[in-house]
Amino acid sequence: MITLIAAAGENNELGKDNDLVWHLPDDFKRFKQLTTGHHIIMGRKTFESFPKPLPNRTHVVITRNTEYQREGAIVVHSLDEALLKASGDVQPFIIGGGEIYKMSMAVADRIELTRVHGTFDADAFFPEISLNDWELIKEIHHEKDDRHDYSFTYQTWMRK
Repeated sequence: MITLIAAAGENNELGKDNDLVWHLPDDFKRFKQLTTGHHIIMGRKTFESFPKPLPNRTHVVITRNTEYQREGAIVVHSLDEALLKASGDVQPFIIGGGEIYKMSMAVADRIELTRVHGTFDADAFFPEISLNDWELIKEIHHEKDDRHDYSFTYQTWMRK
């Protein structure tokens, strides 16, 4: 079960300058809860946006740079190689960025999307979710509050 997990604005915005453009503590908690104990597959820029590797997860980093090495990461050079490294995990998660999501849409079984209700200045985007290929099976809405500047909805999509 290959799962894409992302938070995206109304126009599929993911972030700008290799950073998120919102701060949603409950979404961070959900991300941690879902991904802990699993392989997380990401591009190099996403990996480098973390201050340090995320605890209790196996980091698989895709890069074109054949010289790239980082402590705390399994470095690979293609999505196929990343999926092979994560093949022992019943549910690896693909966590970004935009190019990695785009490459992964064809192989994913599920999408865990936090739809942030707002529009943002961004330079990275989540791919369009085709209603021909995907079915929305669950939604949980979260209102804006004193800890969250935006309302958002957790969406679970399954491949048809």
